[in-house]
Amino acid sequence: MESTTSDHHVISVRNVDGEVVANEEHKRFNCSVSSIVSKKIHSSLVPVSSYLRDKTKSEHDANKVIHSIKVGMSLVLVSLLYFLDPLYDQVGDNAMWAIMTVVVIFEFYAGATLGKGLNRGMGTILGGGLGCLAAVIAQVVGGVGNSIIIAASVFIFGAGATYFRLVPSIKKRYDYGVMIFILTFNLVVVSGVRADEVLKIARDRLLAIVLGFVVCISVNLFVFPLWASDELHHSTASKFHDLANTIQGCLEEYFQSDSEKENAKINTSCCKSVLNSKSKDESLANFAKWEPWHRRFGCSYPWDKYLSIGDVLRDLAAIILALTSCLQSSRQAKEWEKETLLKEACEGIGSSIAWSLREVGDSIKQKRKLKAESEILAKLKAVRGEMSSMIGRYKMAESENNDSNLAIASLLVLLMTETVDKVEELAKVVDQLGEIAGFSF
Repeated sequence: MESTTSDHHVISVRNVDGEVVANEEHKRFNCSVSSIVSKKIHSSLVPVSSYLRDKTKSEHDANKVIHSIKVGMSLVLVSLLYFLDPLYDQVGDNAMWAIMTVVVIFEFYAGATLGKGLNRGMGTILGGGLGCLAAVIAQVVGGVGNSIIIAASVFIFGAGATYFRLVPSIKKRYDYGVMIFILTFNLVVVSGVRADEVLKIARDRLLAIVLGFVVCISVNLFVFPLWASDELHHSTASKFHDLANTIQGCLEEYFQSDSEKENAKINTSCCKSVLNSKSKDESLANFAKWEPWHRRFGCSYPWDKYLSIGDVLRDLAAIILALTSCLQSSRQAKEWEKETLLKEACEGIGSSIAWSLREVGDSIKQKRKLKAESEILAKLKAVRGEMSSMIGRYKMAESENNDSNLAIASLLVLLMTETVDKVEELAKVVDQLGEIAGFSF
């Protein structure tokens, strides 16, 4: 054994062949410093993420108030059809259709209101026009043929329109319009006793619906508009940060001491929220397609790519939940707490994965190109190499403590083969989004 003195006052131990086996004091010093820094960074993320959640919640509450005020304004404006005699003389009692239009089509997001309004307009025009035509033909035939033609037309158009409502591509964007078509067609054709009355009914109701639609669109688009495209854009970017905080936090919490673990509970609410976000994302993407003029996004913006990113994020959230369950079920492996190097390595791996996720999320939020090949994928490749070396280390030591080392190897395999794969997939999909959407560098 020979000792040497350096600036750090460490001791190097050599084996019989003269090779350096370990420099334990130096490693422990580096590990302790790394641990302190890691904990400081993680603890600083908690108030920041909490503040961002509170800020987002308060903004959403404020948007609810704005939406409620806008609906009230629209109802007041459309009620002028009753209050002002010149307007009432034009529409008469059909003014109720304008009020009904406001109540039915005024939605939270501008795109949803526009889409629903256009669907209602197209359904009303087509249903009213075809209803008038069928009623006129039935009136010309007269007698028993009148009832036969009306019944046949109601059956044919009602059954045909209902079938088209079941087609996925039509149901996704035009379901409401087809429903209004069925309703308008039946109201017009059944109530058409004489052709002149049918035309007057259709004209007055269409005028009232158009007035209600104009009021809704004017208020929703020009008075503090709320854009579905903005909501989908920001919510997708925030999911990356939520999952990054979860995976980094669960690894750090796992390696806490016994006293710290007693009241500790890994927070998986973000993962569950991501898993349940599919229907909301699809609705927002559908509404966003009705907002082609929005200044931040072009007319051909690839909203379907956001849905693809959401699918991969949900897969990643499910993997993180599985990883969390694996960590919670392995908490009895006390040997892990003694492995300082393993602890620091796992926390470092979690930090690298979290960093990659945040970078991908920031690239979406800021609409800048990811440069995945040169940065993110290189980082994840280094993580894979580190994991592989650690797995080999513990597989060689299985004979000493089989159960503990098998648990360690299983955890690392899960991290490497599942989590890192999904992060790489996310980086590539977001890189494709940047190319199609024209993100800047």
